[in-house]
Amino acid sequence: MNRDDDGTDGANAAGNHRIGVIISDEPRINDEIRVSQVRLIGPNGEQVGVIATSVALNLAKEANLDLVEVAPNAKPPVAKLIDYGKFKYNEKIKQREARRNQSTAEIKEIRFRLKIDEHDFEVKKGHVERFLNGGDKVKVTIMLRGREQSRPIGGVELLQRLADEVAESGTIESAPKQEGRNIIMTLAPKGKKVHTQSEQRRRGAESRAERQARQAARLAAKQEAKAQEAKEAQAVVAEATETSATK
Repeated sequence: MNRDDDGTDGANAAGNHRIGVIISDEPRINDEIRVSQVRLIGPNGEQVGVIATSVALNLAKEANLDLVEVAPNAKPPVAKLIDYGKFKYNEKIKQREARRNQSTAEIKEIRFRLKIDEHDFEVKKGHVERFLNGGDKVKVTIMLRGREQSRPIGGVELLQRLADEVAESGTIESAPKQEGRNIIMTLAPKGKKVHTQSEQRRRGAESRAERQARQAARLAAKQEAKAQEAKEAQAVVAEATETSATK
């Protein structure tokens, strides 16, 4: 048996490294399924039972569907009749929608001094509100200096005041706590961040619904007018017929 210089069996080394082998996450479909039998599931989820793979492939062809192996490790493997192309397309759409609606919240940080004047407090509070309204969390830090570390209650009170004044935009996610020379509080935005494209789609749907409602109303009005005209015409004809009969 040939061995490498380091004493490793060359065949084993090649087997361990699997050089050039590409492992796919895609399921096996149709002729890629090499087992003799499968437990078949119909296109509507019905349990067909264990049948020969060749028979399952014929059923797939007759139904213009694909035979897809959905549980390869089962004994026998489980396969399902589906339109695989349509399935993959729908999966891509779902993944794209999930990415669009995924929250992209960040954590912003605002630093305060314990002895902050009113003007600076209002300015920084405005920044906090802007971040929260944009869907981001805010880490608020009070930096203590010198003797301030021995009376952190003032920092806690300042953070609580800030939380109270921005309550319409966010809530306390992490209560004020002292970490070394700092007192830290985390605020989280109220509700989820609305994706711009999702908002545009919502507005577009509302606009289409309004247009359809207006069109339906106009159509109903036209139909009612035509019905009224027909009714009046019938009345005229009836009156004329009655007049003619009395003469």
